[in-house]
Amino acid sequence: MVLLMIVLMAIIGMVRKRTLELKSVLVWLICDVALMVFACFPQLMDWLASLLGIYAPMNMIFFIGFVLAMVIIFSLTVTVSRLSAKVRKLTQVLAMLPEDLKEELRERDGQEV
Repeated sequence: MVLLMIVLMAIIGMVRKRTLELKSVLVWLICDVALMVFACFPQLMDWLASLLGIYAPMNMIFFIGFVLAMVIIFSLTVTVSRLSAKVRKLTQVLAMLPEDLKEELRERDGQEV
């Protein structure tokens, strides 16, 4: 429980210092809070395991870890895809910039550049 509180404080501190963006950290915050709830109320783990038909609560812990890892991986994949599209667009704009400047100079000066 103490380790989860330290991680939560570290994440909040990084967001406040703008080392990390809140939209990137939101999944981590949700995971941390979920783990705190299960640490405070272990009987909740037993109830959830029996509800999902999982025989042992220890297997439930591994299942939750797997699901949380998949959520984090998916959110990172979405972020990488968005950044890749932005980089591609920026590269295209920069590649076209010199031609635009040449056209502007031709129109302004009326001569070949």
